[in-house]
Amino acid sequence: MNNLKLPAGIGTQSIEQALASLSDMTQDLTPIDVAEHYSRIAKAQAYMQANGIAALYLNAGTNLKYFTGMQWYASERMVGAILPASGQFQYIAPTFEIGSLKDFQLIEAPIRDWQEHQSPYRLFVQVLAEMGIAVDATIAMDESAAFFLFDGIRQVAPTLNIINGKCVSAHCRMHKSANELALMQRAMDMTLAVHKAAASILREGITTTEVEAFINQAHKKVGAPGNYFCIVLFGVATSFPHGVKEPQTLKAGDMVLIDTGCKVHGYLSDITRTYVFGEASERQNTLWQHEKQAQLAAFNAAKLGSPCGAVDDAARSYLASVGLGPEYNLPGCPHRTGHGIGLDIHEWPYLVKNNPEPLAVGMCFSNEPMLVVPGEFGIRLEDHFYMTENGPKWFTEPAHSLADPFALTQSR
Repeated sequence: MNNLKLPAGIGTQSIEQALASLSDMTQDLTPIDVAEHYSRIAKAQAYMQANGIAALYLNAGTNLKYFTGMQWYASERMVGAILPASGQFQYIAPTFEIGSLKDFQLIEAPIRDWQEHQSPYRLFVQVLAEMGIAVDATIAMDESAAFFLFDGIRQVAPTLNIINGKCVSAHCRMHKSANELALMQRAMDMTLAVHKAAASILREGITTTEVEAFINQAHKKVGAPGNYFCIVLFGVATSFPHGVKEPQTLKAGDMVLIDTGCKVHGYLSDITRTYVFGEASERQNTLWQHEKQAQLAAFNAAKLGSPCGAVDDAARSYLASVGLGPEYNLPGCPHRTGHGIGLDIHEWPYLVKNNPEPLAVGMCFSNEPMLVVPGEFGIRLEDHFYMTENGPKWFTEPAHSLADPFALTQSR
């Protein structure tokens, strides 16, 4: 490498050596059990009863999985569950899918089926009637459901008051249990190990495509199905928060940005590291330090009872104090400071300006007030924290320094 001075842990081994250093990290984990799913259902039903909501429709996807344990994909067909404010929920699905659905059932419940030539929306309304739900009742609909599902129900039962189901799902999902936190902690630990391995294989001339392929293999080695997502950027491309169309080839002095995550029993990790392939320039070092301090300012502002928006304010105020921004102006941070995470990579609540949602125990967030310098580079340091009775706690410790991103030679 022509005596190129690299940060600690960067470019130290081959792909084969890096993969050999990784091992399965999931063998002692267990998924969410039936008892916890029932407790989630009870919490949702209590909220619905208190707020005049007769039923919640859970569409195929993460809301269906969260409450019932059923893993199914959203498609052009209605597949989901109707959860009444009291009583047993019922699945609704095409007849030909019943066998598969039973195989995926964690909680047994009636499956109400419809043939391809029949209207699932009429069946939906019929089930509501059988549950004793009035034709003018308030029905909460899964916020992730496609519009055609809402429209189909509306056409059949125009007197139903259909509202956004986020009020119910977010009320439950944004407060993580100890079991959920344990799964997320392991997912984060796995992805951090993959980050370290990815940094170790970097060399001049390697492409972003090669690094992405390695990260997918590495996630499999630590026990994940592979990447849930992966962004690898070099040089000027790092100034585009979610990447560019064409792959890049690594050169000396390039900023390197890697953002990736995986799933563990449905729960997600999401970590970003940014460092320089070689010795950092004074400008790169100064702005990297500002990114680190903005991330720390956000973390320190996360106090129980404070609004989520205050965390974003803290990061943005620090950046403005050093001449970046202000607000969303560039050079500076072009997006919110953070997002919730769990079964979805982005979920409630969000660390964004003017969000009044009070910080509470069990909430989980990314902390990533990215710096973008158009035409030069971008720096994103992303770690997650969760709220405890004593305040915020990191899932993973933030990057240490540009010279030693993973704290391999220094104590944290």
